[in-house]
Amino acid sequence: MRIDGRNLGANNVDRIASPPVVSRFAPSPNGPLHLGHAYSALSAWEIARRYVGRCLLRIEDIDVARSRSEHVAGIFDDLRWLGLTWDEPVLRQSEHFSVYQAAAERLRQMQLLYRCFATRAEITAGAMTDICDPEGAPIYSRQHSQMSGAEQAARMERGELFAWRLDMARACDIARAKRGGQALTFTELHDDGRHEIVMARPELWGDAVIVRKELPTSYHLSVVVDDARQGVTHVTRGRDLYAATDLQRLLQVLLDLPEPIYCHHRLIVNDDGRKLAKSEGSRALADLRLQGETSADVVQRLGFNLSV
Repeated sequence: MRIDGRNLGANNVDRIASPPVVSRFAPSPNGPLHLGHAYSALSAWEIARRYVGRCLLRIEDIDVARSRSEHVAGIFDDLRWLGLTWDEPVLRQSEHFSVYQAAAERLRQMQLLYRCFATRAEITAGAMTDICDPEGAPIYSRQHSQMSGAEQAARMERGELFAWRLDMARACDIARAKRGGQALTFTELHDDGRHEIVMARPELWGDAVIVRKELPTSYHLSVVVDDARQGVTHVTRGRDLYAATDLQRLLQVLLDLPEPIYCHHRLIVNDDGRKLAKSEGSRALADLRLQGETSADVVQRLGFNLSV
């Protein structure tokens, strides 16, 4: 096992973080934590310690069908084993759907969301090019963006499910106006302490889903709302979520939410170069404990020193 240290590159834009710094570790309880999660948690706590701040724990369990209470308990056990602490109470997203619904309603009032009844098969078939969004999904061709109110009502009467999609072109126009014509950017904090101003390109996502068919929210909406209401100043997460920052910065501007600093850390990968993942059956931290590894072994292996 090794650490993937791909370099993103940076400009020499120096900024000093102003206290109070608040970071967060926000796992989803749909499986046990592995070394990749440990690295992410330690990175978040390290940022807070570096700037004499605090680190929050948030349980991102909007997907209630896949979330399990035993995995929530396992998250607490694993973090305590690593020697990490957090403030109580722990925010659980499944208990705050009304907050995300209110944010979505604000976007609807701005005429930025529209209903989309399309299935995955219809989206794939209707894709006009082979261009995909940053997650590899086909770009939605907007075939339902101009659906009449009568047809929408008929489909809802038949019980058809729908998602709420963001009108990306209109959203970008409004965001640009809110910023006085300035380009949309975000700030990336690198491991060596340098800050880079990065151009955000939310249009790469197309008309992204903001409220899912089966849920009253989405990852992107929930995370920006929670980061704002919890006062998170530094969003620490893996580089696999780097592209998500473009869309999330757009939502922050649209909803008049504060802009955090982003810290996208290196990924822990297998010997074949693939990142560790629950779906790949990566070894759980609990299994490492049973095999006799100590928390000090894991912390040292990942390159941290909690005693400093």
